[in-house]
Amino acid sequence: MLLTMKELLDVAHENGFAVGAYNATESCLFRAVVEEAERLNAPAIIQVSPGEFNFATPEFYEYVRMRLANSKVPFALHLDHGKTLEEIMRAIKAGFTSVMIDGSMLTYEENVALSKKVTELAHAANVTVEGEIGTIGAIGNSDEGGVDNITYTDPNEVVDFVTKTGVDCLAIAIGTAHGIYPKGYVPKLQLELLKEIKKVAPVPLVLHGGSNNPDDEIAESCRIGISKINISSDFKSAYFAKVKEVLDTTGGFVPAKVLDPAIQEAKKVIAQKMELFSSIDKAKLYW
Repeated sequence: MLLTMKELLDVAHENGFAVGAYNATESCLFRAVVEEAERLNAPAIIQVSPGEFNFATPEFYEYVRMRLANSKVPFALHLDHGKTLEEIMRAIKAGFTSVMIDGSMLTYEENVALSKKVTELAHAANVTVEGEIGTIGAIGNSDEGGVDNITYTDPNEVVDFVTKTGVDCLAIAIGTAHGIYPKGYVPKLQLELLKEIKKVAPVPLVLHGGSNNPDDEIAESCRIGISKINISSDFKSAYFAKVKEVLDTTGGFVPAKVLDPAIQEAKKVIAQKMELFSSIDKAKLYW
């Protein structure tokens, strides 16, 4: 079934688990997420960045919408890190049920104004909105972007931002970065800051850059109150590593023989994430 992000996250928020949001750019990555979610009876979010959206083309999402709508498992279809009204409107016209407006690089006042405008447009089309305050780091090997120096979310701004913009969920910055962390880099989530934000947040909270963080920190962030965690680099890395292994080992290029093993490797990562988020068998809460 295809739901809005609000419908998906409200249940997760009430029941103390997080829903994984997986950047699935094309059909094999998309299949890996959907098939594993169905096997584990776990709600999930299919999301793409604007660059991924442009690569796949709007026509691809006609298939995506049909596949998700016909599933017994609840899904949302989400635009990740939209930065302009044009990007937001393209996703809405393509049938996405949720969009993110990322005004985190703007001044606070500009971010509020842009997020409010997007929310008004999206809600008129029954599409829910994710906003962001604070900035996410960037390692340099992802399509989602980010900054070199993280600006942590200020708990004092959370209520004001949500009230003024009307966003349905909020991405916060507590120390994560997009991409695969290089060898020797040890990220540290500011879990005490998350606790302070959770005390005041009137909407579900989102954690970006969830790939490659220590499992114990991610699990604890879910227990504290994160309701959506973005995953991209982890399962894509497993997928393409397997593609390379099969090509190097066999020299073959029959798609089914090369890509199916890669899909299975991606599924292993997705299953591990779903267990970490406590989302396995939670689809029953939506029926």
